[in-house]
Amino acid sequence: MNVVVTVVAVVATLAVTRQTAGQAQSWQFPQTADGTPDLSGLWQAVGSTHWDIEPHAAYESRLAETGAIGAAPGGLGVVEGGMIPYHPEALLKKQENFENRRTKDPEAKCYLPGVPRANYLPFPFQIVQGGNKIFIAYEFASANRVIHMDPVPESPVDTWMGHSMGRWDGDSLVVDVTAFNGQTWFDRAGNHHSSALHVVERYTPMTPNHLQYEATIEDPNTFTRPWKISLPLYRRMEKNMQLLNFRCVEFSEELLYGHLRKQP
Repeated sequence: MNVVVTVVAVVATLAVTRQTAGQAQSWQFPQTADGTPDLSGLWQAVGSTHWDIEPHAAYESRLAETGAIGAAPGGLGVVEGGMIPYHPEALLKKQENFENRRTKDPEAKCYLPGVPRANYLPFPFQIVQGGNKIFIAYEFASANRVIHMDPVPESPVDTWMGHSMGRWDGDSLVVDVTAFNGQTWFDRAGNHHSSALHVVERYTPMTPNHLQYEATIEDPNTFTRPWKISLPLYRRMEKNMQLLNFRCVEFSEELLYGHLRKQP
């Protein structure tokens, strides 16, 4: 009897395994008329990356009156190899940024988040895919960017969100981003870069509702070598999901201009 039960269990396990394997191969990511993956939709990262892209323990807020609400959760990090390869002087600047993050973080001032940070802030973003252009709208600060799939001139000026040129590598959208103004951070922990930043993004469909996002980061003024981050992006599935207004300028007015008010 024990032998029969064991055999039945093994056969059932094999059947479930084959069925699961078949299901895993049956999914189809949406495609455009020209056969490329259609990334259109609303996406969002999940996790603690926007606090710190490196591995980190939970830490308290700089404002004691916020209690646990202002504390940051721990995270395993998304930097391949663990730590960012800073030049010594750049690491000192990162540490200074962290100590003064409440007032120095560009996010606190409602400045545009830059790339790659815009993709893992705790806000959704929407991809609208056309033939020669791919538009990305971010909920935070109404940030947006255009990915040019056709040849265009280089950007005449440096900007917060950079200049994005895209191409397809199989099913992966590869985006080369340059022309940064050097004023954005990678996270709330003060990880930073200069205007020499060069980012190569890669958006790869993994399931119909899941993209693998990778960004290779190069900046010889700040880092000793190129390095890479990797994290998943998830499709927002709620009924009637849409981007909402987050007019953060009014939330940052006191931080930016409070010192200019006349005293009584």
